[in-house]
Amino acid sequence: MDDAKIRTRRQIIEVAAEILEREGAHAVSTRSVAAAAGIRAASLYQYFGDKDGLLAALAIHGFDLYLAEKHALARTDDPVADMRRGWDTHVDFGLRHPALYLLMYGTDRPGRRPPAADEANAFLLRFLDRAADAGRLRVPPVLSARLCLAAVTGVTLSLIGTPAEDRDPELSPRARDILIDSLITDPAPAAGSGLASRALALDAAIAAAGEDGFPLRPAETALLRDWLDRLAR
Repeated sequence: MDDAKIRTRRQIIEVAAEILEREGAHAVSTRSVAAAAGIRAASLYQYFGDKDGLLAALAIHGFDLYLAEKHALARTDDPVADMRRGWDTHVDFGLRHPALYLLMYGTDRPGRRPPAADEANAFLLRFLDRAADAGRLRVPPVLSARLCLAAVTGVTLSLIGTPAEDRDPELSPRARDILIDSLITDPAPAAGSGLASRALALDAAIAAAGEDGFPLRPAETALLRDWLDRLAR
């Protein structure tokens, strides 16, 4: 795709995003977007195929904005504090872009989600791997990520569906702390409760080292990680 077509495609997405956030998904039609972008509807079909294709592109656009904000967060030496800040950033994004958020995290049929959501999930896993590496995680990172995503999207969607004047300002921070506190250990876990977190820390170190940086053969590494997963449960 040449530069002119890339610019036109970007312009269409930006115009469609403005309509979406101003009037909601029902107002996003090929006709309304084409008119606002100053192009023929037939041209829009060439870029996106149909309305579903345009909405999919808008969801990707939403994740691009979301991840840009996430990447702008400065890391600290406290991975647990960073987890809490990551939660707050997620909820804040949803409340500032409610229509876009509904498109990103909603679904028109069970089992389907935008492919761009995988990158957001990978970003969350990196946060949790840091906590595991520091010995602060009591639940395996993959399961922790699923729990975090389910909780934070549920809270955000609940707040979006509540009129601003009726929102409880304590809902998000209390849900955040209850969830995260259930996933982490104290900085210096007691001897009787430290095995799980140490197993997770070693597993995170093995994952970070990769095949070339770890002395065991792949089959041995897989067996060791399976044992560590059992110890972490």
